[in-house]
Amino acid sequence: MAFMSSIKRLHRNNVATLRSSPLAEISGALGDLGTLLPLMITLAVNGSISLSTTLVFSGFFNLVTGVVFGIPLPVQPMKAIAAAAIASHASERETVAAGSVVAVVVLLLSVTRLLHWITRVIPIPVVKGIQFGAGLSLIISAGTSLLRPFSHHWDFPLDNLVWSFAAFLLLILTQKASRFPYALVIFVVGLILAIIHVAVSDDHHLPHFRLWHPWFTLPHWSADAIGMGVAQLPLTTLNSVIAASALAADLLPELPTPSVTALGVSVGAMNLVGCWFGAMPVCHGAGGLAAQYRFGARSGASIILLGLFKMVLGFLFGESLLDLLTAFPKSLLGIMVIAAGLELAKVGQSLNHGAPDLWETSVEQGQSRKHRDLSDEERSERWTVMLMTTAGILAFKNDGIGFVAGMLCHWAYKTVDWVQKKRGHRSSEREPLLN
Repeated sequence: MAFMSSIKRLHRNNVATLRSSPLAEISGALGDLGTLLPLMITLAVNGSISLSTTLVFSGFFNLVTGVVFGIPLPVQPMKAIAAAAIASHASERETVAAGSVVAVVVLLLSVTRLLHWITRVIPIPVVKGIQFGAGLSLIISAGTSLLRPFSHHWDFPLDNLVWSFAAFLLLILTQKASRFPYALVIFVVGLILAIIHVAVSDDHHLPHFRLWHPWFTLPHWSADAIGMGVAQLPLTTLNSVIAASALAADLLPELPTPSVTALGVSVGAMNLVGCWFGAMPVCHGAGGLAAQYRFGARSGASIILLGLFKMVLGFLFGESLLDLLTAFPKSLLGIMVIAAGLELAKVGQSLNHGAPDLWETSVEQGQSRKHRDLSDEERSERWTVMLMTTAGILAFKNDGIGFVAGMLCHWAYKTVDWVQKKRGHRSSEREPLLN
């Protein structure tokens, strides 16, 4: 009963937000394309996933996520699995098997409440460090991708650094206009450029009617597939579940925050359903949430619209979309990823003021919340723990290593504090009661 009342409340908010700011919600829905399109297209070209099935299933998951959670929570590729599958040209059966491995483990951690316990023992500076590191990683990867393909390709008028500069300039000019439909404008411009590119090319074809025909795919749990799944686990648990839940509380405090258990169950369910049909392994993520929020999304209506759009494309056009999606300008996608990274990295600014662990309940003031003041030493320690986590992520390109580095730094400070308290207690015991 409580679940249905929550759904009704979120539905009313979705409808009200869409009516008041339709362009902003549509723009926000497109905010995570910079992450989705490159990975999805490359996997489909390599035969590691089915494009039509991925569009239909991920669209359906978008729809359900928008209804159940009521926030612009993304459904995005599992990046570690995608990267490994692209590098090794993994088969479709191996790719979906890797996703199912992650799904089973995350689902077990969620239903046993272990994920909830893990969240409670992880200090906020480490969580902020994961978010900060993920944001900077997006910026670095986007900058690298922008420079690599265009260094010797200025003769391509539809996709070069001139378009990147124009998109970046528009991003700067609209920084204060938070409801400006930036992603929608960039998407429309990019779509026009892609259509022109395909139309004048002899090797590419525009999309045509091709009705989706689902087929059963038996996952192949090879050693490589299991290895890809294991490599994805730290990223999914830390960034897609724990960091995403914390970011939702920071960005949208007026809406119910999805619990880590609910997000874990969601990730597990999505991949246990899609893995039997060749769908791309997917998860939620702090980066996608930051991107969709940055470009205007404030409710689940944005991803419901995105989900419906993806399902229509998958049902009616399927694999025939591949040439058009491949031609979408990388110069524009890169700038969208940079903007998303900046939005995600900005959450680090609340580490020492406004972070969840700094609010205390004051009995004297009628159970009201009171912000705890930090000493200069405490501020410095929290910053160091956050930056140590971020440094581990950036240096080794691995969330798990960053997490371990941050936790070791945190417990090093705690150990020093404990030793100092013990020494202080013993010295006070040795002092005479009377001088």
